[in-house]
Amino acid sequence: MNLRSVVVWCIFVVLAILNGALRNTVLTPRLGEFRGHITSTVILCAAILIVTRLTIGWIRPVNSSDALLIGGGWVLMTVAFEFLAGHYVFRTAWTTLLADYDLFAGRVWVLVLVTTALAPLLMARARDTFT
Repeated sequence: MNLRSVVVWCIFVVLAILNGALRNTVLTPRLGEFRGHITSTVILCAAILIVTRLTIGWIRPVNSSDALLIGGGWVLMTVAFEFLAGHYVFRTAWTTLLADYDLFAGRVWVLVLVTTALAPLLMARARDTFT
């Protein structure tokens, strides 16, 4: 993982915060909690894929393993940010943070993590950026 990939991940953080604001102010009031959550997840996944597609040439993973390492690093940073900033900065209860991982309750946040993990590999292959 390189510094450029960390910069791109910071863009994801900004997008995720904006997406959360959109979910809370527009999507959930209009669609309800469940549909708002699903729609918000799809929007964030799409945003991650778009930003990765636009920046993968700049990030320059050298091969598939490197791309997967970048995606794995993004996931680790995302989970760390979610739990540390979520709890200590935004004062969200641990149980609330963990609830987003409950697939049986219809929480599909894990799709964001899967998208984040695979985005560098998928977009590098799509743009044929491996050397």
